Amino acid sequence: MKTKYMLPTALAFVAAIAIGCSDDSTATAPEEQAEVPASSATIEPASSETIIQSSETIVLSSSSAGPVSYAYYGAELTGRDQFTYGRFEARMKMLSIPGSVSSMFLYYDPSYLLGKQPWNEIDIEVLGTTDTSWQANLITRYPNDTLENGTVKKNTKVTSESKHPFGFGATEDFHLFTLVWTPEYISWEIDSVEIRRDTLGMAKGQVEFMTQQQSLRFNVWASKSQAWVGKFTGDELADGPKIQYIDYVRVYKYDEATKSFTLDWQDDFDGDDLNDDHWSRGAWEMEKVMLRHENLIVKDGMAQLMLSREVE
Repeated sequence: MKTKYMLPTALAFVAAIAIGCSDDSTATAPEEQAEVPASSATIEPASSETIIQSSETIVLSSSSAGPVSYAYYGAELTGRDQFTYGRFEARMKMLSIPGSVSSMFLYYDPSYLLGKQPWNEIDIEVLGTTDTSWQANLITRYPNDTLENGTVKKNTKVTSESKHPFGFGATEDFHLFTLVWTPEYISWEIDSVEIRRDTLGMAKGQVEFMTQQQSLRFNVWASKSQAWVGKFTGDELADGPKIQYIDYVRVYKYDEATKSFTLDWQDDFDGDDLNDDHWSRGAWEMEKVMLRHENLIVKDGMAQLMLSREVE
C-alpha cells in the first residue's frame, strides 16, 4: 500500500536537456545529440533457416514476404528538479532482455557537452545479461584543461562499476531502489539494505568531485556494447513492449548541519499523466533506440517505460 503525504509545492524548472551515452559499459547517456531516425534492424527473406548476419541485420526464413525493417524505441522519465544531495527512492519492477539497460540515476544535465563542463552521474542499472544482478556506478570527469602553450588537454571519464546480486529476479516483482548522496558519502540500497558505500578519500576521488546539481532520471534503452549488456536483436520485442514499472518515487532533502533526511515530495503516479512540476519525457537517440514520448505512459497508478519496436 502506498503511504500518502501532504507534499509541498515543488519549484518547476526548465526541462532537462538531452543526455548522452557512451558505447562502453559505463555511461548512461550519449555524448552527442543526433537528430536522426530511430535505430533499426533490416530483416530480409531467406529460404529456410534463421541467420544472424550482423548486429544490425537479421535474415529470417520466409518464402514470400519482402524485406521488413523495424524501428526501435525506448523511454526516459526526466526530472525537472535540481538537487544538491538527498535521498532518492523508487519502488520498481525492472526490465531485462539481451542488449537492454533499465535504470535509475542522478545526472548533471550539461555533462554530455564535455569540453569545459564536468561530468557528474550516480547510477543504478539492471542490464540485459541477467535480471538477478545490478550495476552500481559513479561517473565523473574533470573539465578540459588549457595548457600554457594554448593546447587543450581533453580529460576522460572516470568510472567505478560494480555488480551485485539481488537474490531475486528484478523483472518478477517490485523492489525498493535507493540512491543516497551526501557530501561525505554516496550509497546504494536495495529494499532498504545498503549494498555499497563510497566515501571521501577513496582512490578515485569521485565523492569529492560530485558537487554539481543533478536531476533524477529513469530510462530504458538498448546498448551497442554486447560485452556489457548482451546482444540486442529485437526478437524479444516481437510479442509486444517490455516495460520498466515505477510504482512511486520519494525525494528527501539532506540537512548538512544535522546530517538527516526529510521527505520533500512523493509521486504515486495516480493521475492520467505525469506531474509537470517534476517530470518531462526524453526524446533523443540512445544508441540502438530512439527515446520518444509515446513510450512513457502513466497507467494503473504507475509510470511505465517501454522498450518497443515497430515496422517502419
